[in-house]
Parts: sequence; C-alpha cells; structure tokens
Amino acid sequence: MTAKRRGAQLVMLAFAIVVVMGAYASVGLGINGQIPSGTFTYGLGLAALMFAAYGVLAKWAPWADPLLLPLVTLVNGLGLVIIYRIEQTGQGGASATNQLMWTALGVVMFSATLIVLKDHRALQRLTYTMGFIGLGLLVMPLLPFVGREINGARIWIGVGPFTIQPAEFSKLALVIFFAGYLVAKRDVLALAGRRLLFIDLPRARDLGPVLATWGLSLGVLILQKDLGSSLLVFGTFIVMLYVATQRTSWVLIGVLLFIGGAVLAGQLFGHVQARFEVWLHPEAPEFYDRELGGSFQLMQGLFAFGSGGILGTGLGEGFPNLIPLSFSDFIMAVVGEELGLTGLMALLMVYALIVQRGLRTALAARDPFSKLLAGGLSFILAWQVFIIVGGVTRLIPLTGLVTPFMSAGGSALLANWILIALLVRMSDAARRPPPQAIQNEGLTQVFTR
Repeated sequence: MTAKRRGAQLVMLAFAIVVVMGAYASVGLGINGQIPSGTFTYGLGLAALMFAAYGVLAKWAPWADPLLLPLVTLVNGLGLVIIYRIEQTGQGGASATNQLMWTALGVVMFSATLIVLKDHRALQRLTYTMGFIGLGLLVMPLLPFVGREINGARIWIGVGPFTIQPAEFSKLALVIFFAGYLVAKRDVLALAGRRLLFIDLPRARDLGPVLATWGLSLGVLILQKDLGSSLLVFGTFIVMLYVATQRTSWVLIGVLLFIGGAVLAGQLFGHVQARFEVWLHPEAPEFYDRELGGSFQLMQGLFAFGSGGILGTGLGEGFPNLIPLSFSDFIMAVVGEELGLTGLMALLMVYALIVQRGLRTALAARDPFSKLLAGGLSFILAWQVFIIVGGVTRLIPLTGLVTPFMSAGGSALLANWILIALLVRMSDAARRPPPQAIQNEGLTQVFTR
C-alpha cells in the first residue's frame, strides 16, 4: 500500500509541475508569441524543490496523505507564473526569481518541520508556551525601533532593509495554543447555563476566554490597523471552540461580539470607518480619489474581474499593471482577468481540496488534540482564502491579507509551508497502521517476491 501511495503521489506531483510549466509558456506566448527563455529553468528549479520535498516526505512521513504536496505544488507554482506575468508589466515588487527563492526556503522549512517534529503530540506540552509566543509575535510590530508601518498598517518588523510579518507565524502558534487549551477545558466550556429560545447559553463565568480573544482581536484592529489578522484570529478561535464543545451558542456569541466590536471601532476610529466607506460606496468620487485607503484599487480589481468574464482574456493578455499591488493583495483579480471565472473557480477548488484533506486528517486523528489542531489549521487556511476572495470581490471589506502560496512575499509563504508540514505529520500519524500490521505487510511482500 505504501509503495502504491508513493507512486500515485509522484505521478500527481509530476502532473502539477507540467501544468505549471505549460502555464509559464502560455504567458510568454500571450505577451510576444514566444515561449519564455526561462521556462525550463523555472520548471526544473520548481521540480527539484518539490521532488526534494517528496523525498523527505517519503522517508519521514510515508503514510501521509498523498494529495497534499501535489495540490500545494500546483498552487505555489501557479503563483510563480502569475507573479512572473505581473513582473513583465514592470510593476515594482513583482519578482518571480525572488518568489522561487522564498519557495525554496519554504520547502526547507517544510522538510525541517517533518524531520525535527517526529510526534506532533509533543506540541500539546507546549500549549501555554505557544500562546505566549503567539501573542508576542502578534504585538511585536507595536514595539519601537523594530516596528514598521507600511501602507497604513503597522504589521511589520524590520532590521535594515529586511522586513517580516510576524503575524503569519503567530497564527500557527495561536492555533496550537487554542487546540491545547480547548482540549484541557472543553468539558467546562461545554456546560450549559440558561436556555434562551432554542439555544443553551454557556455559563457567564465561562465567557472569559471568548472575551479575552475578542479583546485581543479588537486590539489588533485598533492599534495595528490590521482587520485581516483580527478577523482571522477571532474567527479561528470561535470555530475551534465550537468543534471542541459542539455548542452553537458559542458561535452566536462570537458573531455578535465581532459585529458589535466592528461597529464600535467603525464609529470611534477613522481607519476602520474608512474601510467600511470604501466597501459600501467604492464608486463615490470622494473615496475613489482618496490618496491613502481609497477605493481605486478595489474598483480596478472589479474592472479586471468584469473584463475576464467566463473564460478570461488569456495568460499574458490582461492588464495587471492597472491594479495597485496586484502581485500581493490583488493577485486573485489577475487570475480572474486572465483565466476568467472558470480558472478562478478551478483554483478555488484546489484550495477546497487542500482544506478537505486537512479536515479528513482531523476526522481520522486518534486523539482530541490532533483533531482540534488539524481542524484549526485547515480552517485557518479556508478562512484566509474566504477573507481574501471576499475582499477583492467586495463581498466583505478589504482586509490586507494575502493569498496563501500565491502572493509575493516571504512571511506568508514560509508560515503556510510549515502549516502544510504539520498537516502532513498529523496525516501520517492518523493513517499509519498498527506496528503488527506493518510487519505483516512487509512479510507478505517478501514472500510474494
């Protein structure tokens, strides 16, 4: 079974790389009618990285889900293609070479996580340590000297020319903390208090964790002007709390708290109010022409979606240079323009498959901590994609998050490769048969030969 699984995984990995190389060649054909000279260089570079990751996975996690690595390879590779396409328009900040280097470092982090973390359950012993690390990383941009404010949001730290977004790594530490804490406290948090209509409300004394997380998310929203991380942290905690306790009342309380906090922040703080103004009235001249935090970027993204239609303009034949920061915040708008609604839905289906494999790992896990951790990591990936796509399509206000594995930048890419490594490690533990079954399979293969 292991050999068959590895063979299928290798075939799917090769297929993903072929699709990426075909897309890369299509960009050049769309721009000037010629296949780019770097097609095989980028293709071989990506292939070398992913086959190296495959080798590590086959040795240190042989029973892991065979679909995770090929699916992530496809998304990461398409991100390289789109960034290369944007780079050809001359937009500053878009560099496929730099993104390939960050991908290489991400694969190193993926491999190191699998090699070092032989048993993910050891993370449960670090529950409060991870909580402390997560909080520290989240508030680090507020520190003097190292904190950096870019594009109106204080979510970066920098030393000289190098900058990093610590919130991307904070989300991993906080999910580990949430999983460990909720496993320990779920019986208490599941106790019912008074009944309101058809919902059993929790006891008032048990509201502390929710109120603390709500206060933390509001602090991030107000002090760092980071709506994305605020929504990501609070939403993930509420969903994991629901999974741990099976109490619908926690979801209702969480939704009411966040809506109330967002309305209050919108009334008291100008930067929050500006986000809602742009969301509600993007076509208004006073918001469209605003120098910082205006709706110009959002409208350009919507124009790109409209111009792409059902089938898209074709790779290399759109106008991504008309969208500010199209290589990071609005890379999905470039996909929508050049690949159309069809290509966008196909990409979202790949994300959905990654999330589905993570949730399947959660269902197959043999202990409560693994179930919560795998479910939380899967949800945070799905939640992030929803927030991004919802923002660029004007379903919800823009948040400033980036698309996992696709947008240019190193912090998010490294953190998401570590996230996938954790899912791979847990799927290996969940799928691994008992030692006696492995021994019997080995004897069967020997006698068959």
